[in-house]
Amino acid sequence: MLSVSSVTRPGLEPVSFELADGECIALRGPSGSGKSLLLRALADLDPNEGEVGLDGIARSATAAPDWRRQVTYLPAEPGWWAETVGSHFAESAAPALLLSRLGMPAGCLDWPVAQLSTGERQRLGLIRVLLLEPRVYLLDEPTSGLDEALAAAVEALVAEHLAAGASALWVTHDPAQARRIAGRLLEVSEGRVSEAAP
Repeated sequence: MLSVSSVTRPGLEPVSFELADGECIALRGPSGSGKSLLLRALADLDPNEGEVGLDGIARSATAAPDWRRQVTYLPAEPGWWAETVGSHFAESAAPALLLSRLGMPAGCLDWPVAQLSTGERQRLGLIRVLLLEPRVYLLDEPTSGLDEALAAAVEALVAEHLAAGASALWVTHDPAQARRIAGRLLEVSEGRVSEAAP
């Protein structure tokens, strides 16, 4: 279980909640309301205050790289550090099944990153995160650039990981998607986070 107690940072008022194993909570709110700030704070990517723990172990007692491998943030626009897609994967064969399920050809590992569309970047970024198998997925609009069929494929893949005991916070602007993926909804408005009916 991920426990969040009075976490705050500039632009985000103190927020507390718990995220159980196997659970997905949807995050909704206007652009600029603080959704990404919350995810980045939970992943310990930006300075923040408050207490965050995983299975009773405080984030402060965990080395930062270890924490971020367990509580992993996927931004709306994933980062890239090499010229080709395959350079971002430890083993080029590892993502083959995931590539297929998300409509990407195996040959895309040889593609230059600069030629990827927004949707391709999103799918490949998600595959990178799925291969890490974190305990908690912090997903920032992972399907915003995808059509309905590909969005459904992403939802199905994440659901499989939830069924295996992972959990997720999922930012979405789509009320129908929020109802499909999550049993709980957190609304974010001007840095304030409150629970709402899904």
